[in-house]
Amino acid sequence: MEATPLVALIAVSAVIAGAARRTPVPAPLLLVAAGLAASYLPGVPDYTLDPHIVLPLVLPPLLHTAALDSSYLDLRAHLRPVALLSVGYVLFATVAVGWLAHLLVPDLPLTAALVLGAVIAPPDAVAATAIARRLRLPGRITTILQGESLVNDATAITAYKVALAAAVGAGVGWAGGIGQFALAAVGGVGVGLVLMVPIHWLRRRLREPLLLNTLSLLIPFVAYALAERVHASGVLAVVVVALYLGHRSWQVDFATRLQEAAVWKMVAFILETSVFALIGLQLPYVVRGLGPYGIGEAVRYAVAVFAAVVVVRFVWVFPATYLPRLLSSRVREREPDTTWKAPVVVGWAGMRGVVSLAIAFTIPVTTGGEPFPARNLVLFLTFTTVIGTLVVQGLTLPALIRALRLPGRDARAETLAEAQAQNEASRAAEERLAALLVDERNALPEPLADRLRTVLERRRNAVWERLGAVSATTGESADDTYRRLAREVIDAEREVFARLRDERRIDDEMLRTLLRRLDLEEAAAYRETASDG
Repeated sequence: MEATPLVALIAVSAVIAGAARRTPVPAPLLLVAAGLAASYLPGVPDYTLDPHIVLPLVLPPLLHTAALDSSYLDLRAHLRPVALLSVGYVLFATVAVGWLAHLLVPDLPLTAALVLGAVIAPPDAVAATAIARRLRLPGRITTILQGESLVNDATAITAYKVALAAAVGAGVGWAGGIGQFALAAVGGVGVGLVLMVPIHWLRRRLREPLLLNTLSLLIPFVAYALAERVHASGVLAVVVVALYLGHRSWQVDFATRLQEAAVWKMVAFILETSVFALIGLQLPYVVRGLGPYGIGEAVRYAVAVFAAVVVVRFVWVFPATYLPRLLSSRVREREPDTTWKAPVVVGWAGMRGVVSLAIAFTIPVTTGGEPFPARNLVLFLTFTTVIGTLVVQGLTLPALIRALRLPGRDARAETLAEAQAQNEASRAAEERLAALLVDERNALPEPLADRLRTVLERRRNAVWERLGAVSATTGESADDTYRRLAREVIDAEREVFARLRDERRIDDEMLRTLLRRLDLEEAAAYRETASDG
């Protein structure tokens, strides 16, 4: 792809994603719709999805950011439902959808149909969790959807390789397929386990934030490439490393954490927005490639395959939810009771995405000198399934959640838990400070010692204040008012610093030093509250 169309794609996608935040429509859906509309506009260049770019260059950083934001402890606590969805469901969907497509489409070999099943089996790693977070679903459902999206791509890619080998006549039987799957899974986890400890060791000992952030950007690509080189799952390697680094992130220097969070948010935003717009822009390419299949015939197949994908997920989700509880008393004791509403939401949150399209585009044009059976139709059915699930399920999922009246996150309970944790930490810090100040080597003037005590007290009280009453005049809590006033006085200082620079009383280097100091103070005073709103 040339530089100008690529820059245009990123810029327009960013604008649309920004506009989506002011609408009730989730950004992925608006981006796909915009891509579909733009695909036939005059002057819009062809944006062909290159799987050799998407799989090794786009998928690893997206998985890395998702895994960094996930909770290792929550995933471990929900390992059974996550494994049933990310492994069991993907394999079940591969076989079930493939078999139904084989019965539906005349002259479509079962091996080629299984390739289609593997391609469209994994739900998207971004869309469902983005919608879940925006709608503030219960933590258990969000964790299960996140965990599924982290691992299911590895299952689908491995299943696809096995099905493709069978389709091209490579002689892969059931035993060989199971062996390939085991090698990919064990090898991917093994590569991740080998890499995670030395990478974390290096991150703890490097003190230059820029160098650390460069290392951070390389980590997912290195993990993916090394695993793929030994024929293991690059997806699992990336996820294992990222989960470990995210779990241990508190041990890394604070400047690195601040910069790293900002860098990865930007990278994820650019990739996610561009990828969803790119999905919509594939329409002309897949339609032109239909060949002997008429549009009407292909659309009938598409509707049937879309319905099969939706139904098959529910066929798996409900037994996977209730059968373990019926068969095991340990499961009933360890896991909370669930109503029928949770599996309905999980079943309907099965949107497909760019990974399915990227895998589909890797299907070879010919096998042994003969055209791959119905390759163009497989591409079309993959595209329509991705678009159908994103639009139909993505648009209706918010309404479904509201109709089911699922209990959202308990903001007050979360704030109370945060306040209690902060109280314990502040008391430990106060005891540590008192012990340090006793040592004459740490002697401080009393005003500076009081400032340290005040900071600790302020930090402890801030969360409790969010539980208190709001001002009748402004509608703000005391904590909100404090942050607003802190921002106002810091802004006043910034204006003075800028005026002094303009008057040449200080230079630009000193201005940057002073502004950074104020930025850190404002960051401490004005904590990001998006998760509370």
